[in-house]
Amino acid sequence: MFLRLFKYLWPERYLPEPEQEDPFNEDPPPRVPGKVGVLLVNLGTPDTPTAKDIRKYLGEFLSDPRVIEIPRYLWKPILHGMVLTRRPKRLEPRYAGIWMKEGSPLMVYSQRQTDGVRAALQAAGVDAAVELGMRYGNPSIPQAISNLRKQGCERILTVPLYPQYAASTTATVVDAVTRYMGKLRDQPEMRFIKRFHDDPAYLDPLAARIERYWTEHGKPQKLVMSFHGLPRYSIELGDPYYRDCMETARLLAQRLSLPRDQIEVTFQSRFGTARWLEPYTEPTLKALAASGVTEVDVVCPGFVADCLETLEEISLECRDAFLEAGGKQFRYIPAINDDPAWIAGLSGLVERYLQGWVPDTTDLKEKAHAP
Repeated sequence: MFLRLFKYLWPERYLPEPEQEDPFNEDPPPRVPGKVGVLLVNLGTPDTPTAKDIRKYLGEFLSDPRVIEIPRYLWKPILHGMVLTRRPKRLEPRYAGIWMKEGSPLMVYSQRQTDGVRAALQAAGVDAAVELGMRYGNPSIPQAISNLRKQGCERILTVPLYPQYAASTTATVVDAVTRYMGKLRDQPEMRFIKRFHDDPAYLDPLAARIERYWTEHGKPQKLVMSFHGLPRYSIELGDPYYRDCMETARLLAQRLSLPRDQIEVTFQSRFGTARWLEPYTEPTLKALAASGVTEVDVVCPGFVADCLETLEEISLECRDAFLEAGGKQFRYIPAINDDPAWIAGLSGLVERYLQGWVPDTTDLKEKAHAP
C-alpha cells in the first residue's frame, strides 16, 4: 500500500528511463479486434432449495434499493429482524416442490437459452462468446463478465431477460454491470437491450406456444394474462412497466385473435402492505369462479423462464384458489423456456443488436440453409 502511494507521489523514481529512439518513428503493433460477448441476465435463484441458501439469495435480492424502495434505516431492521428470520423456512418446501433434477427451473431454462443462443450464433457465423449471469445469486454478473473478458471480448451486449422494462428488474441489471465496469481500467464497449415486450421475436413464439397448447387441449372460457406486480407508487414515479405490460397483452391478444371479453390482465406476487398494480391475480380468479366461469387458462407473459412465481404461485396456489371458489378447470400454460422458436427469436434479437460489431452474416445464413 505504501509503495503504491510513493509511486503515485514520486513517479519519476520508479518509472523506467525513456528510450533514446523516438517512438513516433515506429508503427505501433496492430490491434487485433476481440470477439463480441453476449451477457444474458435473469433474476436469480437460490443455489439449493434449503433455508440457508434461500436466506442468502433473499438477503441479496431484498437489499437492492431498486427492489424495495423504502429508506434503508427503516427497511434493514425489518429485513434482518423479521423477513430473513422467517420467510426462508416457509419458502423451503415451495422451492423443493418445483426443483428439477438439474436444479432450479429458472437456472435450468436460462442456461438452456444461453446454450441455444451460443449455438445459433455460431451456426450463423457470428464469432461471439455467450455467458449467463444472474442479478442475484450465482453465476454472478461480475463472474459472467470476467468469463467474457477471459475469452477476449472487447465488446459486450447485455440482454436482461425481462420482456417489460422496470426499474426493479432491467435497471438493476444495468446498475450491476456498470458498477463492475467502474472497477476496470480497460473497459469493453457496452450495449444494453432495454425491453422486447412488443418485439415479434418474443411475441410470435409465445403466441405459437399458446396456440399449440389449445390445439392439444382445447380453448378455455377465459385466458388470464398474469404479470408480476409492482407497487403503484413505482408507476406514479415514472416507471413504464405498466404500459409495457398492457402493450404486450394487447399485441398477444391480437395474435391469438381473442376478443376482449375472453381476456383478463392481472398482476401477481404482491409483497407488503402497499397498494400494488391491480387487479390482483388470485382475487380475480376467485371472482371469475364466483361469476360462473368454470374454465381458465393462465399465462405469464412477463417470464421467459418458469420459476417459483409461475410454477408454485400460479400453477398451485392460484389453481387451488380458483377450484375452491367453484371453478372446474384451471390450467397453467408454461413459459416459453427452451422452446426452439423462442431460442431462434432470442438469437435473432441478439444478432440485430450486434449490428455494426460483427460482419453481416446474411450470405453465411443463405449458404447454411441452401439445399
